[in-house]
Amino acid sequence: MTQNNRIAAGGRVDRSQVLEFTFNGQRYQGLKGDTLASALLANGVNIVNRSFKYSRARGIVAAGAEEPNAVVQLGARDDTQVPNVRATQQGLYNGLVARSTNGWPNVQRDVMSWVGRLGGGFMPPGFYYKTFMAPASMWMTYEKYIRMGAGLGRAPTESDPDIYDHMHHHCDVMVIGAGPAGLAAALSAARAGARVILCDEQEEMGGSLLDSRETLDGVSASRWVEQTVKELGAMDNVTLLPRTTANGYHDHNFVTLHERRTEHLADTAREAGFPGESRARLHRVRARQVILSSGTHERPLVYANNDLPGNMLAGAISTYIRRYAVVPGNSLVLSTSNDHAYRTALDWKEAGRKVVAIVDARANPDSDLVRQARDNGIRVITGSAVIEARGGQRVTGARVCAIDLDRFVVTGKIEELECDTIASSGGYSPVIHLSSHTGTRPVWNEELLGFVPGKVKGMHAAGGVAGHYALSETLADGARAGRQAALESGFNDAQEIVLPATRARRDAPACALYQVPHEKSALRAPKQFVDLQNDVTAAGIEVATREGFESIEHVKRYTALGFGTDQGKLGNINGMAIAARCLDRSIPEVGTTVFRPNYTPVTFGAIVGRHCGELFDPERYTALHEWHVENGAEFEDVGQWKRPWYFPRMVNGKKETMHEAVARECLAVREGVGILDASTLGKIDIQGPDAREFLGRVYTNKWAKLDVGRVRYGLMCKDDGMLMDDGTTSCLGENHFLMTTTTGGAAGVLEWLELWHQTEWPELQVYFNSVTDHWATMTVTGPDARKLLSELTDLDLDKEQFKFMDWRDATVADVPARIFRISFTGELAFEINVQANYAMHVWKKLFEHGEKYNLTPYGTETMHVLRAEKGLIIVGQDTDGSVTPEDLGMQWAIGYDKPFPWIGKRALSRPDTRRQDRKQFVGLKPKDPSVVLEEGAQIVFDGKQSIPMDMKGHVTSSYYSASLKHGFALAVVMGGHERMGQTVYIPMTDGTVHEAEIVSPVFIDPKGARQHV
Repeated sequence: MTQNNRIAAGGRVDRSQVLEFTFNGQRYQGLKGDTLASALLANGVNIVNRSFKYSRARGIVAAGAEEPNAVVQLGARDDTQVPNVRATQQGLYNGLVARSTNGWPNVQRDVMSWVGRLGGGFMPPGFYYKTFMAPASMWMTYEKYIRMGAGLGRAPTESDPDIYDHMHHHCDVMVIGAGPAGLAAALSAARAGARVILCDEQEEMGGSLLDSRETLDGVSASRWVEQTVKELGAMDNVTLLPRTTANGYHDHNFVTLHERRTEHLADTAREAGFPGESRARLHRVRARQVILSSGTHERPLVYANNDLPGNMLAGAISTYIRRYAVVPGNSLVLSTSNDHAYRTALDWKEAGRKVVAIVDARANPDSDLVRQARDNGIRVITGSAVIEARGGQRVTGARVCAIDLDRFVVTGKIEELECDTIASSGGYSPVIHLSSHTGTRPVWNEELLGFVPGKVKGMHAAGGVAGHYALSETLADGARAGRQAALESGFNDAQEIVLPATRARRDAPACALYQVPHEKSALRAPKQFVDLQNDVTAAGIEVATREGFESIEHVKRYTALGFGTDQGKLGNINGMAIAARCLDRSIPEVGTTVFRPNYTPVTFGAIVGRHCGELFDPERYTALHEWHVENGAEFEDVGQWKRPWYFPRMVNGKKETMHEAVARECLAVREGVGILDASTLGKIDIQGPDAREFLGRVYTNKWAKLDVGRVRYGLMCKDDGMLMDDGTTSCLGENHFLMTTTTGGAAGVLEWLELWHQTEWPELQVYFNSVTDHWATMTVTGPDARKLLSELTDLDLDKEQFKFMDWRDATVADVPARIFRISFTGELAFEINVQANYAMHVWKKLFEHGEKYNLTPYGTETMHVLRAEKGLIIVGQDTDGSVTPEDLGMQWAIGYDKPFPWIGKRALSRPDTRRQDRKQFVGLKPKDPSVVLEEGAQIVFDGKQSIPMDMKGHVTSSYYSASLKHGFALAVVMGGHERMGQTVYIPMTDGTVHEAEIVSPVFIDPKGARQHV
């Protein structure tokens, strides 16, 4: 097929290399250097997609990342499918296969297009919320058909044949954007000796200079770009990353970059001739200074039917003509509110096509570009705008009328102009999303009619993003930012660089034109689109404000303005301005929505990198993990930690089963001495003058009088009164405490403490730090524990000198340590905390001295049995978020008389939590000693009742006790505290029903006496 819109000369394409590609099953030809978008326009393809909501025909609008319509499905095979690729960012290669993401049975004839033809009244904002609320029973049916019309592409159904990788960098100066400001900044910083990384998301570096009409030092702008990039590329301290998008800007100048490495060459890296090469790469950059030179996006004008194929951004048309030698039409009407867009009409005329008229919203525009246009015989209509586009599958004409922006009305007679292309320009919006990622709010600039970045420590905004649009100002601002960044990075000899000479040109001020008035109201006029990707209209925003949505964030969510992969690149400022007009507020009063990574989509492959093939979840190891592996431990996952589960030995040439190993370990602890690696317990260091007050508020019991050197067990409830965590907290100093938490609850507890401190009690001076990884914990427990430890420490371990629930500073095996006399087994126990780097030394010394005591390592399964024999709970196993401290029989740990409210107090006084028939914590003794009840098994009072049975509780923990020689269990039973001695029935999954007696949960008392047997 011939390339009807390709002009014979010019552009940055290689006419000697013809490439073939397929779009929607049709074969086309393009040139090396094309993007998919420029190749489609060269071939006269008008409709590239159907709109998301109304299924209206959509054509290419822009030339870069801001493109809302040309979002395509890429890939020749099932395993190479990539959804939602912008055709404007996809380099053309031989054999490329692309399809539209919407449109059935095809994009030319979409059966859903009737929705768009019915008008906006059929699907207003909130349509789904309002229409499908009732009957609720029909929602599953509604959803099936709604989802058939939703989405913007499909994920691949087979494994990706490519690989992806990550790289980590440190640099002095990270420059984002390689337009004129970025190049000048990189050159200035690099010449000063700074390590510079320069990235740009386009195929080539140069930004707007690649299609500029300007000259620098007497040579074309593109030639100056080539010279500058060549100089930078030759420097050892500079890394150049084209086709690389800065997709996230995080705290402390941490920037993530997405580099497309072989996506512009072939379907896969192997087919591109680079087997083993990554298709894309994610760079993680930590920079001393960041220069944001991301430029601007041109704003389209909002007028009726502005979504018809043939409506394009003025700057995009210039880019296609000058960079790709493609003129996307034959006759042009340009509607503008600024001078810069005039270059589009000049480019169009130079390409040999007809310029019907330039329609300028300003009454008296006067500048070099305006005079050039008039000198070229182009008609300029002032004080007017295109108020409506005419056409069906493509623009066929433009309705033009004088407008009064103060009264927001059209005036005078409407003129019909025949054309096939309408270019519009409503000014420029600085690309501020990256600075917004840091949480910094942008600042409205009334002169620019746009938001500029707020101040971010270590960041320098330069060029267009900072509001400098003239080329001479942009270059100077970039050079200034580069020099300043180098100086702040420690390069004190950074000098000002000599900038290229440019032609001085000053554009006249633009006028504020965000929505073009129509002879009908916005609700009656043909659709005026604000967000083309999400089908958000000016009428939709007006309806949202009428229905009470005043916050721009609420307007966004109600209308979908700025949603999806678009994030408001073209529409946000216009949408905010329309909302501001409807609410009778200024744009800065309305404010902006929040930008979030990723502003430009990033493939999951690049995010994952080489971490594929399994669920990627970090594994955490204690400082003693290597010893456990060497000694044959079997491990279980507790949170993200690998904890020794049990230590099987070889007995008579046969490896112990778990039950055999656990029985042996339990007896060793009860009768001799055992040791447990308890390093995974959460440890939170709490300091501050209000630390005691804070502890009293988050725990159920009292903390005001806990002495230094003492330890207290505490229960922590959520505000509904249900137990969320337990643990011991030690008083290290008058205002210094060490809190321990369950292994799996450590992160949640820290977050809980921070939440209450920051949102409810900010007046309290208290500070929290996780020190879990800093301290290794070794628990030595059993009757011989004191004998063993006394051989390795300088501390007097006498029970009168070192009492239960005391802690002391000491040395263990010549290592500074904290020793705590607390126990989770009910036996004599000492918890030894040492700095994690010394843990292995201390652990091995304990085993050297413990050999004569038959020191036995034990794991988590044994720990569970030992604590259960003593009736001690594990939060998350014996509790499930519906259990209060009183349900557990722990009234002794509740300080109802504390002189201030504490979390959960009010909830514990509610009638529901005071009921006597609540599920309460008890022990269960099976009538058959050999039976081990199933954990989770339900409990009934009548074993002969028919199914469904009336369930009265469930088993929470169940084990066989080598000490008791009996199976036993812990459970929660309705009214269990008053049912001691009663028989209950436990149906098992094998169909059997077992009897058990309700008993106290303490099966071995603190003195070692065996209960209930």
